Order: sequence, then structure tokens, then C-alpha cells
Amino acid sequence: MESDGNRRLLVVDDDRKLAGLIRDYLTPMGYEVEMRHTGPEGLEAALASDYEAVILDVMMPGMDGFTVLRELRKSSDVPVLMLTALGEEADRIVGLEIGADDYLPKTFSSRELLARLRAVTRRSRTRGTEDIPRELTAGPLRLCEETHT
Repeated sequence: MESDGNRRLLVVDDDRKLAGLIRDYLTPMGYEVEMRHTGPEGLEAALASDYEAVILDVMMPGMDGFTVLRELRKSSDVPVLMLTALGEEADRIVGLEIGADDYLPKTFSSRELLARLRAVTRRSRTRGTEDIPRELTAGPLRLCEETHT
């Protein structure tokens, strides 16, 4: 099995069984998975610690995933993968507009979850590096990745 190293994830879902299944699938893949089961608990955990990504359910009682995401985006750019039972395009658009990095319907396969998780974390690692010129230096030789000179 391919491992992604020891990466910390936060799963916020009121469905304890589903959250446990996600944890049980991702742990052998090298992820350290923490779970919270309410919006306020999830928001508090996400703001208090550094995670590689947050997997966030949209429909939770009390504070829904959209509200958690809005509050989280005020001070964090951690990648967020939204889980939704909502099939409406408008709901997905709202989530993306307020800062979700990707969406996954609750009928997902474990392989798709892993692929989407890897994609959002990969994009997150490359954010902010576009303007940094990369150079390789070996003795008097320098090669600039941007200009190829």
C-alpha cells in the first residue's frame, strides 16, 4: 500500500459511523485522523491545530458545514474537502464560492476520497510558490527553472 507519510487530517461529521470509516480507511495510508462530530467542535479543532486538510460535512445540526467553512476561512487556508448529501449544483457552488477546495458526494468510494484528498493537498502545497523563481546552482553554473537559462 502506498503511504503518504504521517499527515494529520480532521474529519468533521455528525455521522460517527461514516467518520470512523473514513478514519479506518485513511489511517493505514499514513494519515493521522482526528474526528469531531459537531460544527463548533470541528471549527475549534481546525483553528487550534495544523492539519494537512479538513474533511467537512455540509449538513450537521446546529452549525452546518457552510458556517464552519465561513468562520474557518477568516483565519485559515487549510484545504477543505466538503462531504455532501446535497446533490444540487447551487449547494456545491455556494461551498466553492465561500472557500471549499473540492466536493465529494456522500456516495463516494474510498478510492475517490483518497484521490481528491491527495489533489487538494497537492494544490495547497504549491500555492504561493508561483512567483518564486527556482534556481539550481552547481559551482559556477546556474539554471533558472522559469527562464530555462
